[in-house]
Amino acid sequence: MLDELEAALGMLRIGHHFGWRTLYILHSKRTIRKYEEILSIKIRDLFDEEGPSAQRSVGLALAKKATNFWKAVSGEYKIENRREVK
Repeated sequence: MLDELEAALGMLRIGHHFGWRTLYILHSKRTIRKYEEILSIKIRDLFDEEGPSAQRSVGLALAKKATNFWKAVSGEYKIENRREVK
């Protein structure tokens, strides 16, 4: 449980820099729900859609080019290097 708390706190910190859209690129919806439960938060309520560092996310830039962000997040569109940061 401590490992999951540590990971959830890391997501909390990164979310302020990148925003919730990037978090959905980096993590599965299931993982996001788990971290939200651990921290008793909703990331879409807590973070901006895109934070000050969002433009650094390669995955978010590619997802924006897709016609539907949620299809990109769900894996319908494959995003190469989705976890890469410039």
